[in-house]
Amino acid sequence: MPRARLLPLALAVVALGPALAGCGDAGQVMDRADLVNELASRLDGSGELTYSAEYQLPGGGSATIAQAQSPLRSAYIYPDGKLTVTDEATADCRRTGTAMTCTLTAAPSPNNEPAVAAFKDAGAHGLIAPTVVIGLLTAAALDTDATIDQSDTTIAGRPATCVKVRGVRDAGASAFDACITTDGVLGSFAGAVDGSAVDIAMTRFRDTADPDAFALPAGAKVVDKRSGA
Repeated sequence: MPRARLLPLALAVVALGPALAGCGDAGQVMDRADLVNELASRLDGSGELTYSAEYQLPGGGSATIAQAQSPLRSAYIYPDGKLTVTDEATADCRRTGTAMTCTLTAAPSPNNEPAVAAFKDAGAHGLIAPTVVIGLLTAAALDTDATIDQSDTTIAGRPATCVKVRGVRDAGASAFDACITTDGVLGSFAGAVDGSAVDIAMTRFRDTADPDAFALPAGAKVVDKRSGA
């Protein structure tokens, strides 16, 4: 999961706190900064984990986010397809009718940065990348008019910190609810991201990842757009 670009944005909120104090309550600004830094650090740290997290989707569907190390690879699996990121390629697999087509593009460089751009239409698949959630939290922390309420809960047997965010301007989501477990895994998310509804809740967590999660679906048509392919 990407770390180098997003976490510094969150950390920058601390530095901006005193400057923003004139625009609102200084304590509120710092609380907001502390909270987003903690959650961003958790999500950032999860990039060093091997895990599989299964999520419930509206209507009874399910989705999975999986990640493994050495080499680092990740997979976002949803009912009509999957996005995998390995050191060989980014594979965007989508189902049309009964056929599955996988489009291969170059692997991100460095390869610990999944192709978030390919997954920016998360709502269309009902799943959201954790890095997108970090960006939304950062936008909320920088908006002094936004409200952020915190609570604690347990999701799939794991302790989690939750935030209810409302009134964010100039962001992919103006209002959303998100929970992050203590080990940095996205526990749940609900909100409209760039106009598409996302509503997921983790139902199962494992500290292992099935190698098949990162493989292309059997029988899929492969369109290789990598240079030299």
